[in-house]
Amino acid sequence: MKITFLGTGTSQGVPVIGCHCTGCASLDEHDKRLRSSVLVEHEEQVVVIDTGPDFRQQMLRTGVSKLNAVLFTHEHRDHIAGLDDIRAFNYIQKSPMDVFAEERVMRALNSGFPYVFAEKKYPGIPQVRMHPITTDPFFIGAMEIVPIRLMHYRLPVLGFRIGDFGYLTDANYISEAEKEKLFGVKYLVVNALRKEAHISHFTLSQAVALIEELSPRMAYLTHISHQMGPAAELEKELPSQIRPAYDGLVLEV
Repeated sequence: MKITFLGTGTSQGVPVIGCHCTGCASLDEHDKRLRSSVLVEHEEQVVVIDTGPDFRQQMLRTGVSKLNAVLFTHEHRDHIAGLDDIRAFNYIQKSPMDVFAEERVMRALNSGFPYVFAEKKYPGIPQVRMHPITTDPFFIGAMEIVPIRLMHYRLPVLGFRIGDFGYLTDANYISEAEKEKLFGVKYLVVNALRKEAHISHFTLSQAVALIEELSPRMAYLTHISHQMGPAAELEKELPSQIRPAYDGLVLEV
């Protein structure tokens, strides 16, 4: 299984015109982060987790020419705003895109992209085939997806375990029961927004503590804001088995 990090940042970590913060001013490409998303390739299946506002740019720079499905963690705009750009894959593949999301997230997609779900569709709009999911495991082809319930402050969101890979973004709480689903993963991705306390995201210390409890072979931090400081400095503070992820990082799991 191949994992490509399409984006490892947050809306607080996207380069802004006129900004002179550490991330925007840095010459290190590891500090140039688009909104968080990963691409998972396994056998014949190519799946993306979340389509943020940078989705089109991410797919172009990755050179992806095939996409079987989209998984959504939750409905915040920095994770769904790029849905419209699946239309290119509709055109290439001559078929609707399979989209997997919780019922609440599906309602948000319907509200945010009403033309996609209209009874009378305008020619050329994105075509989707919706699949409601819960916390029960499901399959995309031969790929088993195990949803992980997380809390993003008061909003229930999903992480996913796919084989030996676990992906947890936009959360600051996971129950003991849900942790059980993650024991044994070899590669784990956890959101770590910044070092200071935050209402809805794990801090660096909280993310490290969770990773050490689950004890994967390697772990990567994602959804990193510029408030975390330069990646090169952050690496020095971390145990050897925990690394800050960066856009374009590829794992063979």
